[in-house]
Amino acid sequence: MRVMKAVVLLAGLMVTWSHAEAQNYPSRSVSLIVTSAPGGAADAVARMLATQLSQLWGQQVIIENKPGGNTQIAADYVAKSAPDGHVLLIGPDVTFTVNPHLYQKLSYDPVKSFEPISGLTVLHQALVLHPSVPARNVQELIALAKSKPGELNYGTFGLGSAGHLNMEALQVQAGVKMMPVHYRGAAPAFTDVLAGHIQLMFVSFGSALESWQAGKIKIVGIGRERRLSEYPDLPTIAEGGLPGFEAKSWFGLFAPGGTPRDVVVKINSDVARIFADRTVRETFLARQFMEPITGSPDTYADLIRNDSQRWGEVIREAKIKIE
Repeated sequence: MRVMKAVVLLAGLMVTWSHAEAQNYPSRSVSLIVTSAPGGAADAVARMLATQLSQLWGQQVIIENKPGGNTQIAADYVAKSAPDGHVLLIGPDVTFTVNPHLYQKLSYDPVKSFEPISGLTVLHQALVLHPSVPARNVQELIALAKSKPGELNYGTFGLGSAGHLNMEALQVQAGVKMMPVHYRGAAPAFTDVLAGHIQLMFVSFGSALESWQAGKIKIVGIGRERRLSEYPDLPTIAEGGLPGFEAKSWFGLFAPGGTPRDVVVKINSDVARIFADRTVRETFLARQFMEPITGSPDTYADLIRNDSQRWGEVIREAKIKIE
């Protein structure tokens, strides 16, 4: 009985401590660790979120960019940080859904080392071609690739990146083979598409929009379930003969594993409040062609598990390996 009473008392103290932590959180500045260099989509989301959270919390939220290792450098840093919510990770899906299938060993455990807080945004990618490529739509591109196996070169923003794996998924579904050219980021790859050094790539629609409107590239499809309401004449890739196909990447927020649940829930609630704000939606998300995917931590964990299973299958079928 004494042991049972001690256990109950300890459990009660832990709950009280957890609630106190959440009520006092944050008690100092918060570091928001970004997996990519300044200027990318994840960085843009992080800076918007840091500004809003700083105002909401009355504490400074500091951006720290730690690119490299296909997001592993930033992930490792956060995984080894104190689990109190004052160091958070913001990054793309590949950290948790792709890297575990690409690398034999990671310096972090994608499940145990982190607490999912919330999904943030999803970016749908456009399939862009240099104007010299003799294809006006997805069907014609597939036919061209089948007639010239291995001759079309596509750019990626890194081995295992969304731009790489979405193209691998397209090739598997279409039954074609094209050659990847890996770059250190989307910008240099897109520059080479514009110059005609490579023929095509997946890139976020927002990044491609200006060049498409200027006639410098062709967009043969967008990787969404439905057409964009702003551009109803632009077909989806699924309409081009690949049913159900989507090309997208998402960004989310994480805390180190072991962070008190009440702290995770508080951050989740505050992030949802920010993303529900009309001004944020109209002046940031809409202009970036980003769609919010905020939800509960458990909903976010389900998304990670489902996407991890999907990309694991694509990676195995495409026989992608990290040397």
